[in-house]
Amino acid sequence: MTSKTVLITGGAKRLGKAMAKRFADSGWHVIIHYNRSSDAAEALAASLPSAETVKCDVADHDAAVAMIRALADSHHDWRCLVNNASTFKADEVTGLDPATNQRNMSVNAVSPALTAQTYFAHARSKRGRRVIQFTDQKLKNLNPDFFSYTMSKSATDTAARMLAMAHGGEDRVYTLAPGAILPSHDQTEEEAERSHTRNLLHRRTGADEIAEAALFLAEGPLASGQSIHIDSGQHLLQQDRDVIYLEREGAPQ
Repeated sequence: MTSKTVLITGGAKRLGKAMAKRFADSGWHVIIHYNRSSDAAEALAASLPSAETVKCDVADHDAAVAMIRALADSHHDWRCLVNNASTFKADEVTGLDPATNQRNMSVNAVSPALTAQTYFAHARSKRGRRVIQFTDQKLKNLNPDFFSYTMSKSATDTAARMLAMAHGGEDRVYTLAPGAILPSHDQTEEEAERSHTRNLLHRRTGADEIAEAALFLAEGPLASGQSIHIDSGQHLLQQDRDVIYLEREGAPQ
């Protein structure tokens, strides 16, 4: 494959799906990674001008590394890796659950670091290589909910900044930090519609905005190490709890 190529982990649904569509619209060949969402991944790939799918459980680090190496061998202009796949498992600041912590750290922090390292070691590109690591606005607007998840995203952020120190010039590492976008954890759509306006603009941020930001990072001129928040200003607030619980508790906006 010689077309400009992007791999989007967790690309079959939610934010990954929005990014896959946006990259495809801009002329990219899109590799849609999935774990259990085979039907969604195949349907999405069939709807795009140039796409393929790849299955991998990114919690299996050996398998994740093998996936990157295999794709590097078969794609000659692999310009971007978007590490979007994540898990959002809850535990408490007063009681870390070891199994939850291990799953969050494995999927959200260790796998993105390993795949980024493997990508830079083996991928080829005509126009430089970009890695986009997904973090979260929570790191700026800290609250004690989803303890291990937040810990894992903090590790991802720190690792991305360290990777950026080693990769500059045509090779670049970025972080993209979404706010509350789609229903998460055990939310209903109605709850999300209300809670996701708890930001400075009092509006719900769209998945299309995340997709536009990812494409800009993949194609744009920013120096390595920079971060973009797409959250309608949520990261500029000081919210004592996750918006899921602020809404359920009836806290004022």
